[in-house]
Amino acid sequence: MENVNKPQLLFYQKMGELFYAIAAADNVVRKTEYDALKNIVTEKWKDLDDYEDPFHTDAAYQIEVVFDWFDYEQLDANDCFDSFADYKKENPKLFTTERKKLIWETADAIASSFAGKNKSELIMLAKLKMLLKE
Repeated sequence: MENVNKPQLLFYQKMGELFYAIAAADNVVRKTEYDALKNIVTEKWKDLDDYEDPFHTDAAYQIEVVFDWFDYEQLDANDCFDSFADYKKENPKLFTTERKKLIWETADAIASSFAGKNKSELIMLAKLKMLLKE
């Protein structure tokens, strides 16, 4: 596809921000959490639509790029979650039933990937579940 859709690209970047927040909820991003993210991006997100970034790469890979960058910068998980929540409230039409289901599935897989879910992750998942119902 030649068309680069910036709102869609931002959507995927915000997904990276959210999934980083879930992984970093306990202040540590583990390799198993990143591996879980990579697997779901490849298996599910990549086939969700046909959007591409300016380099003609599937826009879904922006999820991993942003996740990596935020991990490198060690950004605050709660700030990232709040930023995602604001974005979701400002762009409700981008959050279709299919996308919400995949967002939940991805967040849950990341949180479950390392020795089950801890308290910080459970709290953030509960906030996400409420946000996705709006």
